[in-house]
Amino acid sequence: MSGPSKADILKALDIREVNSGISIGPEPVEASGEELVSYSPIDGEPIAAVRKATAEDYEQVVDAAATAFKTWRTTPAPARGEIIREIGEELRKHKNELGALVTLEMGKIHPEGNGEVQEMIDICDFATGQSRQLWGKTIASERPNHRLYEQWHPLGPIAVVTAFNFPVAVWSWNAALAGICGDPVIWKPSPKTPLTARAVTNLANKVLARHNLQGLFNLLVGDVETFGDKLFSDERIAMYSFTGSTRVGKQVAQKLAPRFVRTIFECGGNNAIIVDKDVDLELVARAVTFAAVGTAGQRCTTLRRLIIHKDVK
Repeated sequence: MSGPSKADILKALDIREVNSGISIGPEPVEASGEELVSYSPIDGEPIAAVRKATAEDYEQVVDAAATAFKTWRTTPAPARGEIIREIGEELRKHKNELGALVTLEMGKIHPEGNGEVQEMIDICDFATGQSRQLWGKTIASERPNHRLYEQWHPLGPIAVVTAFNFPVAVWSWNAALAGICGDPVIWKPSPKTPLTARAVTNLANKVLARHNLQGLFNLLVGDVETFGDKLFSDERIAMYSFTGSTRVGKQVAQKLAPRFVRTIFECGGNNAIIVDKDVDLELVARAVTFAAVGTAGQRCTTLRRLIIHKDVK
């Protein structure tokens, strides 16, 4: 791959030979599970390792998020937006290195890796502005001397479960908006891309350290078998965002349904391109090629079916 060397990437993002798979803020905490070595799909060589979370580590992380919620929910939304703005600035400073780490660990080409980080920067910009627009409606009442109005309240800690194919952007879409709304985030990344998650958490922790904040953007690297039942039945968690396969998404939905807890699901699809008889075939060829094999075919929107008019088939 072109761009910065592996050593320079890891140094810039504070990725060590062995890294903790949990984080509750700027103060370092060590996970106590087994080492998970991340191998690059580029050459099959090890990049670095992350020590996985145990059931006990899980409790520490969720406790930290629940504790942080008590004060973060009362912090004015524009002040919460300032934290997200500063995280966006850290991402700007380290865009090339983080994009290169996405390439190194996940395998997508470097421009795609950088593009994913740019999405993170963009959502931080959006959320910063949105933090000053969390208003509600004032509604006419039929009763005298009476007023009706909407007031939105923070939900609580949010669990964000992400997939390997977009290892950093999906976290940011959730975390930036949850952050301005007053909700701490517990991030469980794919075990195939733990280093990018650790790197992003390191950048967020730089901002939290400047403001003496703890428990807002938490990391939980580990196996679902270790704490999965706890994660999806924990009443301290107010909402779940899950990205992954449809098969696993159904299993997660069944676990969450008895609690009627709020959810966001982004699962694999069966996407099609419809090729009509009046189409520009050269344009179709380019579009189909990118849609089917761009990002190594690892997108939720990856093309899987062609529906072609019989006249051009």
